[in-house]
Amino acid sequence: MSHENPSTHEHLDDDARLLAEMGYKQELHRGMSGFSNFAVSFSIISILAGCITSYAIALNSGGPAAITLGWLIVGIFVICVSMAMAEVCSVYPTAGGLYFWASRLARRNNRQWAWFVGWFNFMGEVAVTAAIDFGCATTWMAFMNLTWGTSVTAGHTFLLFVGIIVVHGLLNTFGVSLVSLLSMVSAWWHVVGALFIVAVLWILPDHHQSVGWTLTETHNATGWSFGPYVFLMGLLMAQYTYTGYDASAHVAEETKGAATAAPRGIVMSVVISVIGGFLLLFSITAAIQNGSSAGLDKLAGSDTGLPPAQVFLDALNNPFMAKFLLFIVCIAQFFCGMASVTANSRMTYAFSRDDALPGSKLWAKVNPRTGTPTNSIWFCIVLSIILTSPALFSTTAYLAVTSIAVIGLYIAYVVPVFSAPPATRLHPRPVEPRQVEPADRLGGRGVGGVHLHPVHPAAGVADHRRQLQLRADRRDRGRCVRDHHLVRRGPNPLHAQDHRAGG
Repeated sequence: MSHENPSTHEHLDDDARLLAEMGYKQELHRGMSGFSNFAVSFSIISILAGCITSYAIALNSGGPAAITLGWLIVGIFVICVSMAMAEVCSVYPTAGGLYFWASRLARRNNRQWAWFVGWFNFMGEVAVTAAIDFGCATTWMAFMNLTWGTSVTAGHTFLLFVGIIVVHGLLNTFGVSLVSLLSMVSAWWHVVGALFIVAVLWILPDHHQSVGWTLTETHNATGWSFGPYVFLMGLLMAQYTYTGYDASAHVAEETKGAATAAPRGIVMSVVISVIGGFLLLFSITAAIQNGSSAGLDKLAGSDTGLPPAQVFLDALNNPFMAKFLLFIVCIAQFFCGMASVTANSRMTYAFSRDDALPGSKLWAKVNPRTGTPTNSIWFCIVLSIILTSPALFSTTAYLAVTSIAVIGLYIAYVVPVFSAPPATRLHPRPVEPRQVEPADRLGGRGVGGVHLHPVHPAAGVADHRRQLQLRADRRDRGRCVRDHHLVRRGPNPLHAQDHRAGG
């Protein structure tokens, strides 16, 4: 293997140098600020999207208790997951994110774990993009039904979904600067919009449910009789909403000061969502006018197709204000879908850069004019449309897509964390970087191009705030993860060509 002294990278800025040490060349346009990075994750979590579109899931499966207390219970665990992910991201701020971390943290079978995590992440990202934009279409249909009397049908909703996701593809194609600007607008829209909805729901209605009812009342319209199981089913609303915060890692290669900005974006997007989401859900639930079992059943089956929209109508007794609140939600969900396409396409680009997807050479291309992975953007959009197409025939399809998103993403979220050696705090050690060639994508085939060194368990105890590094098995000393490549599976192998400089 041919290597050169780290001084070779002195002409690069800190972000590009760190990326080079991980084995990749800076290809994407790095134009996002730390706030923009946070805004992408915060927009994908979107308390005005998941909480609204999946409200009926918790309403039918556990009722008010699953909506309010369930949100907090799940939120506490998600904060723990986000903090663990952020710690890893502070060392490896790369668009590959989760699968790259798995390749570095696994104690053995690094290639296999990278392949496994990457595919779950990829499937989860496609599913969550589909679910977000289909939920956005559902909300817009409810708004148009209230405003113009548009009939809500499966065909109309699906066509609107296709239109929305295509617009999101166009916005992402134009360049990261536009996405960065819209993400910042989105963050403020979510904060101000949610606070406005909360204020209106407490000021205008003449009647509110008690705090005890809002926090502890249960409702079961699932057909299952075992209460704890029903309550757990209701947690899908919160768990689905708390997805997408890995986006801060996926846009790390487009973020300035990524080693600190991306981890902060991961954690703060979750923490603020936990607080803001609870205020929003508590306010909506307390504004339910008929708290009987029959009243909750009627609310879940609202003609609007969206129980929170019916709460706005019933509680405010002011059609104009109800429509305005729903309009705020509609715009927020549009921003949410745009950010999800951003994260999805970046993860797909990175995975393709490591030859892990069929047709990787095509999906890994970067538009030289905009600095965006245009092919990956439209690849993800087409897959999301295909995944959502069963919704033309069954409304259950939306619930299935949300379930796929939650399962795929959270498997990918926790595997890198649990694959690290137990009771070990790891931190970076000097690495031996590869030679940088202008025409070469560093580590463009395989997972990165740096040597991995075993780290003693006591080595990183004093540096909890910052970063961790793989503790490799002794037999892996001196090996290069890029030379391992990703594991081959069946007739469609994760082929990895060696792009080492110097042969």
